[in-house]
Amino acid sequence: MSKRRGCLGLSLPLVIGIVVVFLVLFVVGFISGPLGQSLFGDVGLPDWIKVPRPNPQLPAETVFHLFGFPITNSIIATWITMVILVGVSFLVSRRMKIVPKGLQNLVEYAIEALFNFCKRVAGDENGRRFFPVVATIFLFVVFNSWLSLLPGFGSISIVNAEGHHVELLRGANTDINMPLALALVSFVFIEFYGLKMLGFGYIGKFVRAKQFVKGLGQLVRGKIKSGLGGLFFGAIDIFVGTLEAMSEFIRVVSFTFRLFGNMTAGEILLLVTAFLVPWVFAMPFYGLELLVGFVQALIFSGLTLVFMTVAVASHGEEGH
Repeated sequence: MSKRRGCLGLSLPLVIGIVVVFLVLFVVGFISGPLGQSLFGDVGLPDWIKVPRPNPQLPAETVFHLFGFPITNSIIATWITMVILVGVSFLVSRRMKIVPKGLQNLVEYAIEALFNFCKRVAGDENGRRFFPVVATIFLFVVFNSWLSLLPGFGSISIVNAEGHHVELLRGANTDINMPLALALVSFVFIEFYGLKMLGFGYIGKFVRAKQFVKGLGQLVRGKIKSGLGGLFFGAIDIFVGTLEAMSEFIRVVSFTFRLFGNMTAGEILLLVTAFLVPWVFAMPFYGLELLVGFVQALIFSGLTLVFMTVAVASHGEEGH
């Protein structure tokens, strides 16, 4: 007789055992949490089962000083992310095979997907040109987001030089300085490629005084009607150019607070759910944060790609 199968190829007794374990963990977590204690009171469960009350801090906490500079827990998480990315790149590129397997296959699939995404948005030539910036931003943001979901990441605390208990690690995307730094990097590369591809003509998108100056000239030559019309439409052009310039800088703010807000809200959500009902209740929210981290990385890098494409193409199209 063939062995009975339950779910996902597992035997039925094993499936039942897993479900029972999850139910027991859920019940124990519910009773040990503040929601269960408010209903049933303290049933005498050991303290190690309970999750301490969360105390989220918006400013990153200083762990130690290096050459007089404060090193925060978010900077340490950033360093770890960089080490992981460099380490994975080294392991994959050390012994590359024509037919990829394992880690090389996974990394090549991700890189190829990002590369094709860049080419679809920006075209073949510009896609190749923009790919290093877009891929770096995407990989850094997504690895930083997923790293903070590892068990124990935000629960290891030490005593710093000032004698305060601080968390050793914190997701860098929840420290507003890191999203701001990424937004500034995106801003610099957008303007860099615009100037590189279009020269000083790129500035013409922001400085639109040609029509206004022409209207002044016509007014001086006695052409009152056409001169006033040129001044009117020239003033509109100057206003539009000013809005274009302002939008470039406002984009830095929107990029920063979009990433910071979503990542911080997700971290607080996980802390609160794990505190209210410890153990398995928070697992679906961990899955949700995996998706949110991927989506935010894709949005940040994708918008950078789109704006670089627009910076290179829009002014040229206006000139035709």
